[in-house]
Amino acid sequence: MSRREHRRPAAPRPVNLQRRSQLAGEAAAAVAEVESALAPVPDPCVAAFFDVDNTVMQGASIFHLARGLYRRQFFTKRDLVAMAWKQTWFRVVGVEHPDHVADAREGALSFIAGHTVAELQELGEAIFDEAMAHRIWPGTRALAQLHLDQGQRVWLVTAAPVEIAEIIARRLGLTGAMGTVAEHEDGVYTGRLVGEMLHGPAKGEAVRALAEREGLDLARCYAYSDSANDLPLLSLVGNACAINPDRRLRDHARAAGWVVHDYRTGRKAARLGLVTAGIAGAMTGGVAVGAAVRRRVR
Repeated sequence: MSRREHRRPAAPRPVNLQRRSQLAGEAAAAVAEVESALAPVPDPCVAAFFDVDNTVMQGASIFHLARGLYRRQFFTKRDLVAMAWKQTWFRVVGVEHPDHVADAREGALSFIAGHTVAELQELGEAIFDEAMAHRIWPGTRALAQLHLDQGQRVWLVTAAPVEIAEIIARRLGLTGAMGTVAEHEDGVYTGRLVGEMLHGPAKGEAVRALAEREGLDLARCYAYSDSANDLPLLSLVGNACAINPDRRLRDHARAAGWVVHDYRTGRKAARLGLVTAGIAGAMTGGVAVGAAVRRRVR
């Protein structure tokens, strides 16, 4: 079995949410790409970890991916609208209720079930060019490059599929990436996850596992995120930074004395506008899809 192949156990046993987060972190660290593994690292004990959505990239990478796959007829408009609504709700409310987490876990990568790893990797390259490349925040990219210039390694840590995370990292010239690991058998996705989505506590587990493997001194490492959901990651390192932070993270960063960078213009107006537009767009889309379904029934 190849390094990337994750077969489902013959007799799966129920595991709790904490254990799933641990499994997700360990899986993400295990498959983390190290593009510069053969190059000398002047500062091998220090690394920087960047969240992706709204930290490195404007918007949600998983939604950009889903929209690109929708254009390639991977799924229906109704599926896309449902995903947009869940993404908007998650970003606005920061839902952590177990029922919502379970729903997100079950639906996170179900749309790639039956497709091959090679297919997603190939399409991911094209979708990055058409929908993601121009959404990279220049300020965050400059911060990542600063770490690289100082001889420190830089990893992305995201809930997006690890295959997409690796594409983003490679295109930006970073060390590697950790993301949600989807189970696949013989190179074909089953639609299930290995453990949990790489979100919240799972990100902390992933970084901790990678640090142990790579001999990193977490007290000297750096972490960057926009969301209070990433406090388990940010609190793990000695140097945390909030980028384009939500209100909870901004308040926490100020109280903790963390550095804050905001690359958005008209921050408050933009936030309100994006939230309103996101909810309105999702609701409008849902109504439109519902009307279309009713017309078909009639």
